[in-house]
Amino acid sequence: MKKLISCVLAVSMVGGLVACSSSESKEKNYTVSYDGIATGDVSSGASVHDPSILEVDGTYYIYGSHMTAAKSTDLLNWEMIGDGYMKSNPVYGQIYDVADEAFAYSGSKDSVIKTDDGGTHVWAPDVIYNETTNLYYMYYCTTSTFNASNLCFGTSESPEGPFEWQAPLIYSGFNLSNVDSTDVLDYVDKDYVKKNYIKSGGYNYEDYPNAIDPTVFYDADGRMWMVYGSWSGGIFLLELNPKTGLVIHPEADEANNVDPYYGKKLLGGGHISIEGPYIMYDANTDYYYLFVSYGTLTSNGGYQIRVFRSKTVDGEYVDMNGEYPQKSAMHENYGLKLSGNYKLPSLDRAYMATGHNSAFVDSDGKEYLVYHTRFNDGGENHSPRVHQMLMNAEGWPCNLPYQTQGETVSETGYSMDEVEGRYYFINQGTDISSDIANPIIIYLNADGTCEGNEVSGTWTMTDGTYYMNITVDGTDYSGVFCKMQDEAGTECMTFSAVGSNESVWGVKY
Repeated sequence: MKKLISCVLAVSMVGGLVACSSSESKEKNYTVSYDGIATGDVSSGASVHDPSILEVDGTYYIYGSHMTAAKSTDLLNWEMIGDGYMKSNPVYGQIYDVADEAFAYSGSKDSVIKTDDGGTHVWAPDVIYNETTNLYYMYYCTTSTFNASNLCFGTSESPEGPFEWQAPLIYSGFNLSNVDSTDVLDYVDKDYVKKNYIKSGGYNYEDYPNAIDPTVFYDADGRMWMVYGSWSGGIFLLELNPKTGLVIHPEADEANNVDPYYGKKLLGGGHISIEGPYIMYDANTDYYYLFVSYGTLTSNGGYQIRVFRSKTVDGEYVDMNGEYPQKSAMHENYGLKLSGNYKLPSLDRAYMATGHNSAFVDSDGKEYLVYHTRFNDGGENHSPRVHQMLMNAEGWPCNLPYQTQGETVSETGYSMDEVEGRYYFINQGTDISSDIANPIIIYLNADGTCEGNEVSGTWTMTDGTYYMNITVDGTDYSGVFCKMQDEAGTECMTFSAVGSNESVWGVKY
């Protein structure tokens, strides 16, 4: 069946649009070949899973699961500073010395709820500088089973630690026989527990969260919040007291999905894949962006990054269609997919399971997406990646195709000679699978036509900006051009555009 791609780049010319429909006559090559294109891997020196980013005086720190951490000055080359479950780990301080407190409820073979494999589980940390106490706070979880976990925190005078364990925060996975080992009954009575948190004799994980994957951030008014949750009952939000680092438990408000212990439910439920929440505020767009990961984290598990946004910190967070996944939803239909499995020129392997991200606005105003990736090499090794994001004209993030190497977008846009030509083009789609988005070839012609193998359309571009729009099979995508280097350091023109919850990328040599 013939696939029609109509490519439209909005060009502002005295308030109007310019669009051309004629086609260039020179012969086109639609064969996808990487001959003559160098391959490379620009990220080195670290293996940090679930990386959460922090910038301090020009040094970038990423903190990950399994008590790992690394630092970098260029977002490319990483030096490990904490690597693994050992008492000598300099980042995590005295955690083993206070194991009877830190792992009292979950996370070890000696916990009230013992780990399912008999090991130690410290997962998904996030570090923030507390402007009230002038200390660095690390929020993380100890976890035993798929729904039994304990959020807790430690503090340090340095971003490199040691982070001294302070207190537990939120518990999940209990039942009536061990709820007394938590602080739940300090905030709700036993009748409330029986009615809401217990189902069929066990924890009601379909409606309430797994206390895991915390992210802590400040809102536009300087208030401190924690978003958390993985699978189970979905993603939840709680306010924190900056003077103590502890949770401020809200008043119950069932109509607005506010639970007096777990806080405001934002998305998900029904034990459907959704995890690794991260909220970033962008002062330029005045939106809060909620990033989450779908799928399972193995290389063939369809792991991927989605994003929602809201004008208020507590939601509602919606996708490009103005919707969000509720309990047991077919969640592949919700959330703008920023990155999944893909192959591009210069990559010696396809990138797989790109997920569990953090995000930040750097001191120079550039915005970045930070995550780990696996590869289609038959193994489960992983590596951190940092991609620059550019907001499109409508305030949605567009993830640039290649890992950042210091590129800066031209605020006044690019010339026709720079943007017209032959592109490797991929569509990330919205599926949750092991499928890889492989490129096809399209041409953006100088006369305004767009064509490829069984592909045709038109395009224009916005004058004096880097904004672009492209329409594919009747779906409109709004995006950006940016000149950058690929993973081998070869200069190329790229575009990244989003529409109807899909991301499309183009790379031109």
